[in-house]
Amino acid sequence: MHSGRWTFPLRMPAGLAGYQPAWLSRDLSAGLAVAAVGLPSAIAYPAIAGLPPQTGLYASIAPLAAYALFGPSKNLIVGPDAATMTVLAATLAAVTASVPDVGAGERVAIAAMLALGVGLLCLLAWLFRLGVLASFLSRPILTGFFIGISFSILIGQISRVTGVKVDSEGLLRPLIDLLRKANLIHWPSLILALCMFALLQIVRITKFPVPGPVLVVVLSVLLSAVFGFEARGIAIVGDIPAGLPHLTLPRFAGLPLQTLALGSAAIFLVSYGAGIITARSFGARSGETVDPNRELIGFGAANLAAGLFGAFPVSASDSRTAVNLAVGGRSQLTSLVAALTLVATLLFLGPALRIIPLPALGAILAATALNMIDIGAMRQIWRISPMEFVFALIAMWGPIGLGVLNGVVIAIGATLAYVLRKLMFPRDAMLGRIADHEGFYKLHRSPEARAVPGFAVCLIQGSLLFFNTDYIATRLRAIAAGLPAGTRWLVLDASAVAQIDSSAAEMLGEVCEELRQRDIRLGLADLHAEARDMLERAGIIDIVGADMIFDILEDAYQAFEARR
Repeated sequence: MHSGRWTFPLRMPAGLAGYQPAWLSRDLSAGLAVAAVGLPSAIAYPAIAGLPPQTGLYASIAPLAAYALFGPSKNLIVGPDAATMTVLAATLAAVTASVPDVGAGERVAIAAMLALGVGLLCLLAWLFRLGVLASFLSRPILTGFFIGISFSILIGQISRVTGVKVDSEGLLRPLIDLLRKANLIHWPSLILALCMFALLQIVRITKFPVPGPVLVVVLSVLLSAVFGFEARGIAIVGDIPAGLPHLTLPRFAGLPLQTLALGSAAIFLVSYGAGIITARSFGARSGETVDPNRELIGFGAANLAAGLFGAFPVSASDSRTAVNLAVGGRSQLTSLVAALTLVATLLFLGPALRIIPLPALGAILAATALNMIDIGAMRQIWRISPMEFVFALIAMWGPIGLGVLNGVVIAIGATLAYVLRKLMFPRDAMLGRIADHEGFYKLHRSPEARAVPGFAVCLIQGSLLFFNTDYIATRLRAIAAGLPAGTRWLVLDASAVAQIDSSAAEMLGEVCEELRQRDIRLGLADLHAEARDMLERAGIIDIVGADMIFDILEDAYQAFEARR
């Protein structure tokens, strides 16, 4: 019987599931630490994309709460990310290029729309179980791409730390432009930036317990208040709205939707790929299993929240997640505490944030960019695979030589080229038997193996598809030409052939006819069901002959021996 009362099942968010009161003190401490570390980047990173600093604070509040409620990880912290911001900057430049007179408010609206686009793409990818996209950009290509982005960020700080407006693009032209305008350098700004940069390096080398960006922000605020940097010509952050972000749907008429959609896709691919790498790296440390498909829900919720509260696209933050684990955070309550702390900062510390000098923020961004240049990883890639190192260099050159947005296209193209190269030239090997042993062995790897007289076996290690059929046909003809006199059967071991398409099927039919003219019969062994169905529909089974199709290679050998 029903009690007459409706009941609704409530499911605890995964990041808060199994919460224990003993975790509270650690989560509170971790939340305060995450907010302290996140504040400098929250104020500094928007400058990469030409956005006002408050958008970075908004991006560090609403997305944190959204991921805490919908994300699967207990430890991962989301927020502004340097690589994502650089791709966002390039997308904003592409979108606004065709829209005249775009002001700061319009740029914020466009960034929020891009965040909504990224969030929707995350949810669509989750709906179609496309978490595999996390591995689309390989680690070598991402390593090279991030190095290229790092150089772009470094170049972007020239104006901020010198006070000289540099409009040139690329790697060398901005430096040449700076040399031409050397007489316009504002030396107090440059000296301040160099001092703050040196402080960051000292803190990093000495492993000082207080994070370098936190020290830089606190020290630069004190110096700005004492010496009046604004009056001395050193640029400062300026007024930051004291109110909280409002829930609103961003609107901006006249946007090129195609560029907006492509930009959202580029940001999604880079931010999601980098975010999953961060999630897996820290998941390995904490023993937490990372499910890329479930992370799509968390990242999607975080980006939708960012778009609805006037922020920009976000991703997993390695620095904030590292602090969370170091302090001992146990759940997503850490994210909620950090968000509330930043809310309080926005409400009550606006005057202090206003006088932060921009050269100090430029130093933070420059140090962040240098930390992204992983020379050790490049050396390891070279040692493991020189070919992958070449593709990493291509991905690195893209953002530097052609711009960040085009660099994403270059990285994707390099990935596709790398994959196609692997698939276009599948390996093959001739097989033989070893006396008093069952089965077949590769002749080049087993010196005691011998080819069976009259019976040649070729193992093809890869799918047969339209882009490698010419190569496979050439290899089979070369193998047939080199067979000893008296060879009557050439059997293809298809156990490693996962797929065969119509082009490959036609090629097998042509090779079968050519071999028949040499009085050699072509056989196929260990075909996968899908590949066999394709060959039947294409009529290749009839050409080869049903008696030359074998379930396993041993059956082919026994049939040959029986007929001989």
